[in-house]
Amino acid sequence: MVYEFKLPDVGEGLTEAEILKWYVEPGDVVSDGQVVCEVETAKAAVELPIPFDGVVRELRFAEGATVDVGQVIITVGDGASDAAPEPEAPVEAEEPQGRQPVLVGYGVAESSTKRRARKDDSARGAVPTLPQALDSARAGGTPIAPAEQMPTAVAANGTATNGVTVPRPLAKPPVRKLAKDLGVDLATVTPSGPDGIITREDVHAAVAPAPEPVVQEQAPAEAPAPTSAPTPAADARETRIPVKGVRKATAQAMVGSAFTAPHVTEFVTVDVTRTMKLVEELKQDKEMQGLRVNPLLLVAKALLVAIKRNPDVNAAWDEANQEIVQKHYVNLGIAAATPRGLIVPNIKDAHAKTLPQLAEALGELVTTAREGKTSPAAMQGGTVTITNVGVFGVDTGTPILNPGESAILAVGAIKLQPWVHKGKVKPRQVTTLALSFDHRLVDGELGSKVLADVAAILEHPKRLITWA
Repeated sequence: MVYEFKLPDVGEGLTEAEILKWYVEPGDVVSDGQVVCEVETAKAAVELPIPFDGVVRELRFAEGATVDVGQVIITVGDGASDAAPEPEAPVEAEEPQGRQPVLVGYGVAESSTKRRARKDDSARGAVPTLPQALDSARAGGTPIAPAEQMPTAVAANGTATNGVTVPRPLAKPPVRKLAKDLGVDLATVTPSGPDGIITREDVHAAVAPAPEPVVQEQAPAEAPAPTSAPTPAADARETRIPVKGVRKATAQAMVGSAFTAPHVTEFVTVDVTRTMKLVEELKQDKEMQGLRVNPLLLVAKALLVAIKRNPDVNAAWDEANQEIVQKHYVNLGIAAATPRGLIVPNIKDAHAKTLPQLAEALGELVTTAREGKTSPAAMQGGTVTITNVGVFGVDTGTPILNPGESAILAVGAIKLQPWVHKGKVKPRQVTTLALSFDHRLVDGELGSKVLADVAAILEHPKRLITWA
C-alpha cells in the first residue's frame, strides 16, 4: 500500500505554497500526526503533519519549490509494501469534481470516501463493500484501502474491526495535532463542524476546563532560516528577487486597499512624558512582572478606549451588499516586520482584556511573529491596526489600511523635544500620531475625535481610568 500526501489548502482558498524545509528523508519512519515539512503560503509559514503511518518513499519536491495545492508532495509506504511492492496499482482517493480546498483526512464525504476501482473491481463492475473487503483481507487477497478511502457507510469511530482500520473521525491536520498534544482521542469527541468535522473548539470542549494551549510553542525548536536576497556579484548592476509568499500577498493586498478604500490621514503631535513615566512605574508593578510593558502597550490601550468612546469607527464596508457592518468587538492588529515580510496578526477580542491580559497577548503575538510561526487564523478577522514606525526612528507616516479594516494608527518615534509645558519651554517626550481611515466609513469629524482621544489619553494617562 502506498499513500500519497497532497499539499492541502492551509489558508482558506490559497492556490500554492513554497516548501521551506523537509523534516524527513526517504527511508524515515513516520507516524500519524508527525510534522514532515514546513511550507510558506501567501499568509504564513505552516507546518504540515502527515495523516499516515509508514515509511517515506519519495519527496516529490525540493526545498524552495513552489507547489500547487492538490499536488502530491510526499509518498509513504507501509512496511509490507516497502519490503515487497504490491503488484497492483496503489489505491488513490478519487478527486472531487472541481477544486475544493480540502485537507487530507477532512472534507466532503462524497469526495473523500470514494476510491478508484481496482482491476478486480472492474471485472465485477462495482467497488467492494466493507464485508467483501474484510473477507478478502482474511483470505490474503486485495489489500484494504486506507481509512479515508473506505465507504462512509462503515463505522465512523476510528476503531479496528478484525484487524482492519475503518475511517477515522474527520478533522484537519492542525486539529489532529492539537488533540494529540492534549491527549484527546478524536473518536470520543462529538463533532460540531459541517459534514461531521471536528473543530478546535470540539477538542477544547473535550478537555474543559483546561486552558487553551499555545500550539505554536509545541512546534520543532529549529526555526527556518530567514529569507534573504541573493548576494550579487561584485560587478552586478542589477539583482532580481522573486516576489512570492507573504511578500507577494502583502503587495497585492496593499494595492487593492490603496485603490479601493478612499484613504484620509490625520496627524497630531503630543507630549507623552506622563505616559513614559507610567510605563516605568508599571514595569515595577508586581501585577505586570514577566510581561511585556512598553509604550506600545499603552498606545494600544488608549486606542481601545478611544474606540469605546467612538464605536462607529469600528466598522467594515460590505461592497456586495452596499452595507456598513458595525463591529461590537475589536480584533486589534499589530503590524510586524518579519524576515518574510510585513504581516498583521491581531489580538482577538482585545477590547475585553485587562491591561495585564493585553500585555500578555501582545508579547505572545510579537514573539510568534519574530519566530515566523504566526498562523493564518491569527491574521484573519482584524478590525483596526497599529503600526509602530517609531522603532525605526521615523517620526510618522501615512499608513495604508489593512484590507477590510476601517482604520490604522501609526505611532512615530518618541523623542526629547523642546515643548511648552506650564508656560515654559522644557524638554519633553514627544511623538507624532497618524490615523488613516476609510472615508466611506469614517468622516472627518469621527476620525478627528478618535485621534484626539488617543492623544489626550497619552498626554494624561489617568484618562485610562476616568474614560474607561
